[in-house]
Amino acid sequence: MELGAVLEAVDGCSAAAGGVGVGVGIAAAEAAERALLRYNEENRAIFRFDPADEDKRKKLCEGILNILEKDTKTSCQTACLEALRILSRDKKVLVPVTTKRNMQILMRLAKLDTVEDPLERVSEFPVIVEALKCLCNIIFNSAVAQKLSLELNLAAMLCNLLKKCKDQQLAGDIKCFDLRLLFLLSLLHTDIRSQLRQELQGVQVLTQALESSLNVRWTGEYKTVEDRNRPPLSLQETNCAVEALKALFNVTLDSWNVHSKNESHQFRYMAAILRYCLLTTGPTEDKTEELHSNAINLLSNIPVSCLDVLISPSSQEETDIKYNGMNMGAIQILLDFMEKRIDKGSSYREGLTPVLSLLTECCRTHRNIRKFIKAQVLPPLRDVSSRPEVGTTVRNKLVRLMTHVDLGVKQIAAEFLFVLCKERVDSLLKYTGYGNAAGLLAARGLLAGGRGDHWYSDDEDTDTEEYKSAKPNINLITGHLEEPMPNPMDEMTEEQKEYEAMKLVNMFDKLSRDELIKPMGVRPDGTMAPLEEAVSQYHTNKQDSSDSD
Repeated sequence: MELGAVLEAVDGCSAAAGGVGVGVGIAAAEAAERALLRYNEENRAIFRFDPADEDKRKKLCEGILNILEKDTKTSCQTACLEALRILSRDKKVLVPVTTKRNMQILMRLAKLDTVEDPLERVSEFPVIVEALKCLCNIIFNSAVAQKLSLELNLAAMLCNLLKKCKDQQLAGDIKCFDLRLLFLLSLLHTDIRSQLRQELQGVQVLTQALESSLNVRWTGEYKTVEDRNRPPLSLQETNCAVEALKALFNVTLDSWNVHSKNESHQFRYMAAILRYCLLTTGPTEDKTEELHSNAINLLSNIPVSCLDVLISPSSQEETDIKYNGMNMGAIQILLDFMEKRIDKGSSYREGLTPVLSLLTECCRTHRNIRKFIKAQVLPPLRDVSSRPEVGTTVRNKLVRLMTHVDLGVKQIAAEFLFVLCKERVDSLLKYTGYGNAAGLLAARGLLAGGRGDHWYSDDEDTDTEEYKSAKPNINLITGHLEEPMPNPMDEMTEEQKEYEAMKLVNMFDKLSRDELIKPMGVRPDGTMAPLEEAVSQYHTNKQDSSDSD
C-alpha cells in the first residue's frame, strides 16, 4: 500500500478527533486501522527505508501519536503501535517522536504510569506489549529518548510493572519486553544503571524476575531442587530469563568488592539461581547455549568468594558427577561449554574468554573445583609421543590456544593452564612444553623458573611410570618424546667446528647490527631484557654477593 494513502487515512482519523481524551470518529478510525494493518503486513520485515519518503514517514509518526493520544479501541491502538514500531527502526524519523509528550503517551499505553492498578484486563495486554516494543526501538535508536527516560523516571516504572507481572501468568510477553527495556536502559545510560543498583533495588527485582522465569524451587539456603527429569523451559520462559540475565549483567558491573553481609547473601543467592540455570535446558540447543552463555557472563560479575555455592555436598541420587563428595554438575556444564566454544573455532574473544576467565578464577580460589577440573583437563601424563598441541583432548585444544594470534585469547588460555598447575613453572612445562609457555613465562617474569604469587595447597602431583621412564628423552622445548638425533658435529674436525661457530656468530652479528633481531637475555628476576643489560645485571649481582661475603 502506498505510504501516501496510509498517511491520508491517518490524517483523516486525526482530523476527525476532538481534543485530548475525546474519542476518535468510528468510521475514520476503522479506515485508519485498515490502512495501517495493510501497511504493517507489507512492511513487517523491512529494516531499510527509502530516503525519499523520509518526510512522509515523519508525518505518519506524528499522525499515529495523535490517534494514540485519543480514546480509541484496542485493535486500532495495536495497529497504530505496530506501525510505529516498524517506523521507529529508522533513526532519521525519530525527531518528532522523541518528545516528552509522545514518550508519556507510549508510557501510558504500556501501563507504566499507573502505580497501584494491577494487570487485570487481558484484552489490553497486546497494546502493552506493542507499546513496550516501540519504547525499546525508540530508546535504542535515540540519545534524546535515553535522556528523557531518566527525566521521566522510566526505570522505576519498569521495575514496578515487573512486580505486577510476578503473579500474572498471562503476562509473559509484557515481562520479557519490560526486561529488555531495562537491559537497554542500563546498557545505554550509566546514570540509569546506577539508579537501578542504588535506589531501585534493581539487583533484587531482576533476580526475582530471573528466579520466576526459571521456576526455581528450593530445598535449603542456596540449594535448589535437582530434578533430572525436569522438562526444558518454554521459548517464552527462556527469552525472559535471557533478558533478565543481560540486565543483571549491566547492573552488577564492578561488583567484585563485597562490603556487607547483605551483599554477600544477595550474590550467593544469585549464584545459586545461576547454578540452577546452568543445569536447565531451553527448547532448542541454540537457546540452551544462549541461556548458558548469558549465565556465564553474569557469573563473571559475581565476587569469586561467593561462587562456592556452584558446588555443594551431594547425595547419592542427585548426580553422577561428584568429586570429594561435592556435586560438580554445574562445573561440568562449564567445562563442556568451554570445549564447545573452542570447537567452534571463531569469535574466541567474545565467546570463549568469559568462560575461561570464570573457570580460572574459580580454580584459583576454590581447591575442589581446581582439582576436579585438572583431573579432566590435565590428567596424569602417560603417552608423550605427540606434541602437547597435537590431538583432540581438551588439553591439546587449550595448548593450541596458547599460541593464538589474539593476544587476549592466548593469555587467558595460558593463565587457565598455569592456575591448574598451581602456578608452578615446572608443572606447566611438563604439560605444554617450553615453546608454548614462553609467552606467559616472559610476561610473568618466570623464564628462569619458579612459581607465581598465589598460594595453593601443598598436595603433590604424582607422575606415572610411563612418564618417568620417558622423561630423560623428552624435548623440553616441544614437550614430547623425540628419537635421539645424530649429532652432525661428531664427524667434524676441531677446525671445522671452529669455522662453523664463527660463521654462526658473524650471521647473528650482522642481523643484530642491521637491527633485524635484538639479542635478549633473562634478568636475575626472570624477566627479559636486552642482552647487554641482562649480562650487566648478573655481573652487578655477582659483585654485590662477593662484597657481602
